[in-house]
Amino acid sequence: MTRLVELEANGPRKLEPEDIDDGKGDVAVCQCGLSDEFPFCDGSHRRTRDEDEETTYVYEDGKRREVERVVTADETDE
Repeated sequence: MTRLVELEANGPRKLEPEDIDDGKGDVAVCQCGLSDEFPFCDGSHRRTRDEDEETTYVYEDGKRREVERVVTADETDE
């Protein structure tokens, strides 16, 4: 499975002590890119459990759709 994820930042996020919410307990860092609390995990990855290995997905406005073709900026149509 592949997932297209757009993030606003392009570098690493350094966690500061004030980023930690004592009320939530353990801290988990998002690795799926879908969290509304990015860079922290909010459980959004649970929506990906039934993704097919051979399919590329994009999640927009809370909905998943399959991507037929991915075109990069340096790729040209022939």
